[in-house]
Amino acid sequence: MELMDAIIKRRSIRQFTDRPVEQTKIETIIKAAMYAPSARNYQSWHFIVCNKREKLNEIPHVHPYSEMMKQATAAILICGDLTIEPSADYNSINCSAATQNLLLCAHNMGLGAVWLGVYPREERMQGLSKLFNLPKEIIPISLVAIGYANETKDIPDRFKPERIRYNSW
Repeated sequence: MELMDAIIKRRSIRQFTDRPVEQTKIETIIKAAMYAPSARNYQSWHFIVCNKREKLNEIPHVHPYSEMMKQATAAILICGDLTIEPSADYNSINCSAATQNLLLCAHNMGLGAVWLGVYPREERMQGLSKLFNLPKEIIPISLVAIGYANETKDIPDRFKPERIRYNSW
């Protein structure tokens, strides 16, 4: 798949089949995430893979927009490490770049995925920290549901040349 094709055609998928995502695909997706750029090249991320049905079913109790976890066969919690990068804001940026790489790789591999925002919502951060037993220096930034898509979506035209400026506003 060409890069621009993957970027344009990737959609947020919230309906999944019950086919499990292969371990090799999970590892490839995380490898792609780890090749994202990061502030000062600190690479301050950690990844929690969740593929146990009981745990996936618990996520909607702590994240209000995560009902799709009851269908997804995997989820990845992307976390920042305050001992590597002391700034929560930079951790947010670093982990967001990793999340985008992860989403594009999943799409390229024929998987569906959706990005669920966590940081800076304290109630979501606290709930996921408790659910996944995170140490206090590890902050959850984003959560991605992954699986084989059970829906298709149209591709909207998002290119807006009127929002482009050169050299000055």
